Formats: sequence, C-alpha cells, structure tokens
Amino acid sequence: MDSASRLGFDILGDTLDWPFFEERHRVFAAELSGWADSYLADLPHDDVDEACRARVAALGAAGFLTATVPAAYGGLSDRLDVRTLCLAREILAARDGLADFAFAMQGLGTGSISIAGPEDMKRRILPDVAAGKRIAAFALSEKEAGSDVAAMATTATPDGLSHVRIDGEKSWISNGGIADHYIVFARTGEAPGARGLTAFLVEADTPGLTIADRIEVIAPHPLATLRFEGCRVPLENRIGGPGEGFKVAMATLDIFRSTVGAAALGFARRALHETIAHANGRKLFGGTLGDLQLSQAAIAESAAEVDAAALLVYRAAWTKDRGAARVTREAALAKLVATENAQRVIDRAVQIHGGLGVTKGVKVEELYREIRALRIYEGASEVQKVVIARELLKAKN
Repeated sequence: MDSASRLGFDILGDTLDWPFFEERHRVFAAELSGWADSYLADLPHDDVDEACRARVAALGAAGFLTATVPAAYGGLSDRLDVRTLCLAREILAARDGLADFAFAMQGLGTGSISIAGPEDMKRRILPDVAAGKRIAAFALSEKEAGSDVAAMATTATPDGLSHVRIDGEKSWISNGGIADHYIVFARTGEAPGARGLTAFLVEADTPGLTIADRIEVIAPHPLATLRFEGCRVPLENRIGGPGEGFKVAMATLDIFRSTVGAAALGFARRALHETIAHANGRKLFGGTLGDLQLSQAAIAESAAEVDAAALLVYRAAWTKDRGAARVTREAALAKLVATENAQRVIDRAVQIHGGLGVTKGVKVEELYREIRALRIYEGASEVQKVVIARELLKAKN
C-alpha cells in the first residue's frame, strides 16, 4: 500500500477542535478516516468506470453515502449537513481523488431531488443513492453554456398532456456513461434567459438519451457528452415548478460549492504532508532539504494557505448549517480561496520534490493533475470573483 494507508486521522490536525464542529462531526470524521485508510487502497484503480463504481458501492456499503441524502430517505441528518459533506470530501480527497469524486457526485447528482423533488421521487431514488446502489449525475453544463447558464440551448417541449420531449446536448457531465440517472436542466420558455429553465430527472435508459462521446481529462474521471433526441420524460419527473430550474440549480450549488473547496483543501493537506515528509528525509549539503530556509519558507506559506482555506470552507458550511437561506458569498469565497491556495500548495510540493515531483506514480504529480479542474468546475475562479463582488456591491446599496 502507498502512504495513503498510513495517513491516519492526524491529516486534519486540530481542525475538529474548532467551534464550527459538534461531536457528531468528530465521530463521522474518525470513522471515515479509519475506513478510508483500511479499504481505499485495495479498490480497483486501472479502469476509471470500474473504479468509480467500486467506490460508490464501497462507500454505500460502509454507510458513508448516508451523508448525501436527508434522514427521511435513509440519510444521516434531517437535512443535508454541509459540514459533514465537507469533512467527507476533505478526508477522501487527501487519500484518493476518485473516491472524493464518487462521494461528491452522489450528493450533487441528487441534491436537487433532496431540495425540490416530489415526495414519491425522493422515496424512489434517494435510499438507493445512500446505499450505493444507484449512481447519480448532474447535467447542467453545455458546450456554449457553462458559466453562462442563461445561454442554455437544450429544450424541453410539451409532448402530450403527461410528458415533455427533451432535445439538445449536455457536456462535461461527471459520471456520464455510468450514471443510473441524470438531473437535466432544459429550457421550457416560461420567461427569457435563466428564468425559463426547468429541471427533470431522466433515467439513463430512457429512449432518446445517448452518450455522444466520452471525455478524457488529465485526472481520469468518468465524463461524457449526453445527447437528447426526442427523449420523452414524464412530467412527474419534474423537479421544482415550471421555470424554476435556475433556482433549483443555484440552491443545489449553494450547498455543494463549499464542498469543492473542501476537496481542494484535502488535496492541499496531502501535498503539505508529502512536502514535509520529503523535506525531512531528503539528504543534501550535509543536512536535509528541510534545513534550507527557502524550503522552510515554502512550507510556512503552504501551511498558512491551508489554514486560511480551511477557515473559509468551514465558515461557509457552518453558516449554511445554522439555517442561512443562501450562502452565495461565503461559498464563493470558500471555493475561490481554497482552490487557488491548493494550486499553489501543490505546485510548491512538486517543486520541492524536484524530478520526483513530475514522475508518474508519485503522489504530488497525481495531486498536480487532480487540483487543476477544481479551479474551473462548479464556477471558475473568475466567476467566483464576479459573484463575490456583486454580493458585496448589492449589500452596500
């Protein structure tokens, strides 16, 4: 086994002593950390689809996916607890990027159902998600409508009294090709722009839905472009009301955007862990790499950036869990700072490792590939800056 099996609970340091957390969070973190150290290294790694399915099944069997659905449907808490979601992503990301991905998509791919789905849909879908028996996906992005959701071109038009017909394409869809269902956002035309979108649950085997292509990225994850051609979906599969799709999507991202910051934090913590271990063990110039002041400066800067990110991530999560209707600014700050800081921390880790840092199979090289996408998905860093500024300007009016 690699060093992931030896990380132990100490990867979190004293974070769980902060006042953001309750005893239940400390218990959950300890249990997930222990399980991850014992089991993740033995799961498949070579085939990305098989590896992702195996992680969903294993997390479900161990009971940790209960954090992704409300208690009434087999979940852990009465409503989605953002601190628990963030802890899970941080703990898993520090050990295994694909395990973090598998966990996150179970939550993101059903968060809209938990928030706004009809009762019968919740009872039919959510227990299987919590058990790891159903793989979920969130289909919002299109090739010409990523950051600009209002530019969405996929349509859902009436088809008889009880169905809609979905036509169009969705791209960069996580779990595309292996999911059992997709939460699909389409233009229904109740109003111009973002106010004319509606969300639907589309089962993966629905006629008219095909996988147009699989997308390969620098850190392997199951991604695909979905094509909808006359895809008939029952109106009972609508999530929220007509024209409420943008509202549903933003409410879902309001919960899960902070967790992207938590995943970045997990990657950064692992990079700092690897940096310190390497600096202490690498002999040169009659001492160790860690004896050099420039190495010490890099480690200190990384430690400061890790703690700054952690404080913003868990402030956003704590604020949401306390009952805030929206945490748009807090979540955007958490994602922006955590992902940007993690990129710098990991880049320093690669630099300190020297040639090893760019060698395939070395952890910091893997982290370097893993972190890059987090500065783009669920709102690129530049979009987060716009969101933060607008929220601040609005508050001052």
